[in-house]
Amino acid sequence: MAGELPVVNEKGTFVAISEIELKKESMKEFKEWFVESNRVVSKFDGFIARRLLESQDGSKHRIIVMFRDRESFSRMHQTQEHAALHAKAVTFMSRPPQPTFYNVVAE
Repeated sequence: MAGELPVVNEKGTFVAISEIELKKESMKEFKEWFVESNRVVSKFDGFIARRLLESQDGSKHRIIVMFRDRESFSRMHQTQEHAALHAKAVTFMSRPPQPTFYNVVAE
């Protein structure tokens, strides 16, 4: 039908976008840790991408995580590796991450 958006797949790629608030003194170390931690996260089945975003003025940060589907993302969240990464990540933050979940519906 004209005007309909193409569906990427039946469920759509799963995306988590988390608003994070980094401690000012932790920013440089967090960015270095983030790169290192991607080596762990990228090994999980269904992983597509994980990126750290920074606003142009450097005051706001978001983490985008993409997985094939919600199920593979959930399985990753249940592992010891993720628990260890999350525990370390929050030490760089002034408050816990605030995630919002999405499905890609068109490209």
